[in-house]
Amino acid sequence: MESVSLDPGVFIRSMATRGAQGGLATTTEEVADVLEAFGFDRILIETVGVGQTELDVAATAETTVLVLVPESGDGIQTLKAGVMEIAELYVINKSDRPGADKLKQEVEVMLAIRRGNAFAHITPHHNPRAAKGGEGRRKTATREDWEPPVLMTVASTGDGVAELVAALDRHHEYLAGSGKLAERRKRRLAARTRAVVNRAIRQWVWDETRAEELVARRLDEVAAGNRSPYDVAAEILDQVRNGGGRGPAT
Repeated sequence: MESVSLDPGVFIRSMATRGAQGGLATTTEEVADVLEAFGFDRILIETVGVGQTELDVAATAETTVLVLVPESGDGIQTLKAGVMEIAELYVINKSDRPGADKLKQEVEVMLAIRRGNAFAHITPHHNPRAAKGGEGRRKTATREDWEPPVLMTVASTGDGVAELVAALDRHHEYLAGSGKLAERRKRRLAARTRAVVNRAIRQWVWDETRAEELVARRLDEVAAGNRSPYDVAAEILDQVRNGGGRGPAT
């Protein structure tokens, strides 16, 4: 990272999540906009690591790369549908270590099962003619779909990095040629607009209304079990809907 940061064509910015859920900082997309406007051709977003629910990067990036390493229990990750479903490319880094080939095979089998052709090369015992016809139909149905590759890299030596860059370019060409690139960008802009509105409303409710004061006044009743947090929240929303501003809470 230190050597790359000295490259005049590379800019690196570390961002804290500051409590944001999903694996990304709240303003990650805004920073990406600034970098794109500045003229950077490639913007790489590295997350803090994703689990079952930290999947915001898939809604932010045009291509999502899932990097796995051997000897760290990543074989278990192949069973996690959430994190395995979001990627368009899978990379086994540190592939010079023992267990890399096994992990690659596990990922490839998982992807084949997801596509429904994990055992397409095996001839069934019953009605093999029908199986051949079914195989042809599967190929036709998925011909235009993107099939995520599983690549092997060694970051410390650069092995496999050129293949990874080429795969990223192929996926971008696939998105542009299929019309999915423009569709994804529109969907992402709509989601960002909703997120900005939600943040603004949340801040307004707590800063410009009597919500905080009302919570403080009702806290003893909630603690005593006479009211629930839902009751207090409903009261706050009712006052907001009725144009309730600052003033003495009753």
